[in-house]
Amino acid sequence: MLKLMQKMNHRKCSCGKVHSFDCDIYAGSGAIKNLSLALKKYETKKAFVFADKNTYSVGGAAVEKILSDSGINYSIFIFEESPKPDEKAVGSIALHCPSDADTVIAIGSGVLNDIGKILTSIGNKTYMTVATAPSMDGYVSKSSSMCRDGLKVTISSKSPDVIIGDTDILKTAPTKMMISGIGDMLAKYISICEWRISNLLTGEYYCPEIAELTRLALKGCLETADGLLEGDENAVAAVFEGLLIGSAAMNYAGISRPASGVEHYISHVIDMRYEEFGTPCDFHGIQCAIGTYISARLYDKLKNVTPDYDKGVCYAKSFDKADWNKRLTALLGRGADSMIKLEEKEGKYDVAKHASRLPLIIKEWSTILKIMEEELPSPEYLDNLYDKLGLPKSPTEIGTDSSLLPEIFRASKDIRDKYVLPRLLWDLGILDEFAETVK
Repeated sequence: MLKLMQKMNHRKCSCGKVHSFDCDIYAGSGAIKNLSLALKKYETKKAFVFADKNTYSVGGAAVEKILSDSGINYSIFIFEESPKPDEKAVGSIALHCPSDADTVIAIGSGVLNDIGKILTSIGNKTYMTVATAPSMDGYVSKSSSMCRDGLKVTISSKSPDVIIGDTDILKTAPTKMMISGIGDMLAKYISICEWRISNLLTGEYYCPEIAELTRLALKGCLETADGLLEGDENAVAAVFEGLLIGSAAMNYAGISRPASGVEHYISHVIDMRYEEFGTPCDFHGIQCAIGTYISARLYDKLKNVTPDYDKGVCYAKSFDKADWNKRLTALLGRGADSMIKLEEKEGKYDVAKHASRLPLIIKEWSTILKIMEEELPSPEYLDNLYDKLGLPKSPTEIGTDSSLLPEIFRASKDIRDKYVLPRLLWDLGILDEFAETVK
């Protein structure tokens, strides 16, 4: 699979773009030994290493030994607790990183990797990451998912120069983190479906080769998913590889579309409530799995709908944006401010714009149904898979107030300027009746 990914690299695609990313990937048993080669290749003179207590305990000693054996001067910073993806964590790392360090090495995944990508994009330093869990798909991407001013945002950053995924380290990660990786991969069912629908209705850029690469990565993960529960090395390697490919797909496309859709935005809303009100949240991939389950069920319900032009027009005309902004603020607090400003720029609730979208939706309805049929798994398949892996199916299982679920789903349409399921439902005039079925 990684070879297939590399085959696309720096080649003009059928979509008309030249897809590229430049990152040295070392994966497999004992891959950590390749850190010395990477340090030599990038002529590292002084390194800055950071981790949290948990990630340092599984990879810190090996990284420090290689740096010492290589004769490289280095400093290290260890977060006392797992950092939050926010301004404070980025600022803390920036203040501890020596100005003369030419290489930054993150030991960890998820938030730690995102922080490292931001730090090195600002400081123009070589960036290497030693993965400690196959838990998310952001390793290779040139963006970081962070909370800024209470809003979950995607910030342009830097792709790592080197990624090391030693399966001897990865397989020691908690089972829940491995299952989180599968959850982030399951999101690709929804993301590819919505990417195609958006291409059809809005003309958004779409690449069939990137979409197929992502589908193959998901398939590879699911073929060995059972082994994750026992920490099987082959299963761990397959998930890590799939996550890398999902991340590379975003780089190839230049957008996050291949890897995230409304399921991620449901997760983002849960994260934003956690940041603002301290309400429960869980691993990113676990929340994406929940969002995938909800979205797949709603798409399945949508298959039985016949678009009604008059209903859609009436809904759009009666929509009270001022009232919705109040509800959004009540749900998310200060994070709603940026979402409201985004809508002012985007104008997705504009009646005239809606009037131009709705006839196209009705005209292309059979094609939309075909896309859904081709891309989405059956509810029965997901039920069996989630039960087998112990994945939660509802936000209530991770502590979210059940009474808020309809509003959380409605709010997911306002996170980004992307055409996703709740926006399609809004255009059809059936968002409220669908949102009230979310449980």
